[in-house]
Amino acid sequence: MLTKRIIPCLDVKDGRVVKGVNFLNLRDAGDPVELGARYSREGADELVFLDITATIRRKKTIVDLVREVARNVFIPFTVGGGICDADQIDLLLRSGAEKVSVNTAAVDNPDIIKEAAQRVGNQCVVLAIDARRSQKSSEKWQVCVEAGSKPTELDVIEWAQQAEQMGAGEILLTSMDADGTRAGYDNALNHAVSSAVNIPVIASGGAGKLEHLYDAISTGGADAVLMASITHFGDVNIKQIKQYLAGRGVCVNL
Repeated sequence: MLTKRIIPCLDVKDGRVVKGVNFLNLRDAGDPVELGARYSREGADELVFLDITATIRRKKTIVDLVREVARNVFIPFTVGGGICDADQIDLLLRSGAEKVSVNTAAVDNPDIIKEAAQRVGNQCVVLAIDARRSQKSSEKWQVCVEAGSKPTELDVIEWAQQAEQMGAGEILLTSMDADGTRAGYDNALNHAVSSAVNIPVIASGGAGKLEHLYDAISTGGADAVLMASITHFGDVNIKQIKQYLAGRGVCVNL
């Protein structure tokens, strides 16, 4: 049985970790380096750092932050936000990131996935998908870009499959409808995507209690679970999450 990964997500704005609801009403959650180091000590399997306003403001992801995180965090981490070409992906990996995620840039130019995969390897390329349930059909989701602020006509399932074919090694799947609500993941979305591709899917958006993490794995078919609110603000820690999941038969790295 493959080990399921527990991955805290640190959304960064102006050098601080923030968390909101449905990508809005952001509140401060701490220093990204300090918080990342804490999660590293607690036993998180990986971390994700997303500069959530980089694309909107048309600025590049801060390389200095990546280097500082790499000096203080001793587990693999992914970085994303404002990345627009394979050269930037290569720079961020050389600065200490294990993986790099792309979202808006890949929608604008899908060839960035193929070029990056050829240059740095599939395992380093993560496609981030911000998904919103379609108003036309409750069984379909549309891809949103620019930190979730701009809907597209792309179907989430079709886009995930296309990205896999072009070389993406993993999908970071965020439900915009569930994000920050603590009401649980959108497991219909998670199951639909994880069933449609053969690469790992990280479920994101909606974790509010331990049962939600289990449901994302057992019902949603996720290979990893991403969370923010419940760990940032002290509801639970990584050890408690892993002990709970292990107690319910999920294979985790204790």
